[in-house]
Amino acid sequence: MTLAILITTLAFLLALAMRGDDRVRTEYYRRRLTETLEKYPPATVIVPVKGEEEGLAANLASLAALDYPDYELIVVAAAKSDVPGDAVPTKARLVVAGEGDPKTGAKINNLLAAVKAARSQSQVFAFADSDGLVPAGWLKALVTPLGEPNVGVVTGYRFHTPPAPAGMASLFRSVWNGVVAGGMHHKDNSFCWGGAMAVTKQNFKKLKVEERWRGAVSDDYRLAQTVHNAGLTITFAPGALTADTSHTNWGRLLEWTTRQLVITRVYSPKLWWMGFAAHILYCAAWPAAAFAAVDGVAWGPLALAGQLYLGMKKGFHRTQLIRAAMPRDDAWFRRYGWAHWALVPFVTWVWLYSFLTSAMTTTIEWRGRRYDLRP
Repeated sequence: MTLAILITTLAFLLALAMRGDDRVRTEYYRRRLTETLEKYPPATVIVPVKGEEEGLAANLASLAALDYPDYELIVVAAAKSDVPGDAVPTKARLVVAGEGDPKTGAKINNLLAAVKAARSQSQVFAFADSDGLVPAGWLKALVTPLGEPNVGVVTGYRFHTPPAPAGMASLFRSVWNGVVAGGMHHKDNSFCWGGAMAVTKQNFKKLKVEERWRGAVSDDYRLAQTVHNAGLTITFAPGALTADTSHTNWGRLLEWTTRQLVITRVYSPKLWWMGFAAHILYCAAWPAAAFAAVDGVAWGPLALAGQLYLGMKKGFHRTQLIRAAMPRDDAWFRRYGWAHWALVPFVTWVWLYSFLTSAMTTTIEWRGRRYDLRP
């Protein structure tokens, strides 16, 4: 019984600590979503494409319709056949990268070719993913904080908004990923996300990002390492939150969640271990509280109810924040926003499964290609 008390107490304190900065985070969102620059530097937006996927044409069209005074859009692929002909906007320039270095991830090979092909006058490189539908202010949101002291890279993040009928697997993915989206904060972030990140051309060259990318599979984690090794910070831009409107099924969901955590374990082991420990503790507290309740201990039901309440309350709060940053998707939140608090207790176990499976392999399959991520 002593062990049950210890586990449930630690889990309760952890849940309280995770809610502690909600007010600060809310204020940060409000400030970032309203700030602008008097003048925006010319930029190059790069999006790699690998074959047909749900919503591709709409996603690329959103990148071609950004509210930004001076930018070029480069769509890059290893082969021309990787890009459906009717998907590329007329405003975009298509770059064919070729196979590139076999020891480097296919996506990074594409990015390196696009950077090399970028126009000379651009002062900012921004990177997007082909499965993201971006708002018109996406690029402004990424560029605005770049001039702040010590900022190395600015990042957004994804949020899954699958249209009706969404399906339970797609909603589980949205909630699973929403935990990460809700964890982005006002301080130096642990990582940047490759589907919405921007870096000045000066820093890109100074930090030798091209050299650091060679031989890597994860563009964003490697860029994050490079930025932090240089003593610079990663700034989160809520206005660059990107909608992923695709659907999934249970098999692809578990494969995807495991792949995310395998990459994290290899490229950011400290972050992986922190998340793993938190989920072990949180999931262990459930049976501990249930055992106490069955054993007739008065605090057992209260401990279990408290854990559920704090987790669901956290889910509700982060959804409200993200909803404010994604007004174009308000109809989706009205219909499916409930999932981000009601499904939290169940998605927690998907997180635990993904952590356990990611601990047993360093191999992933990504866009039809297998990678062994062992250092």
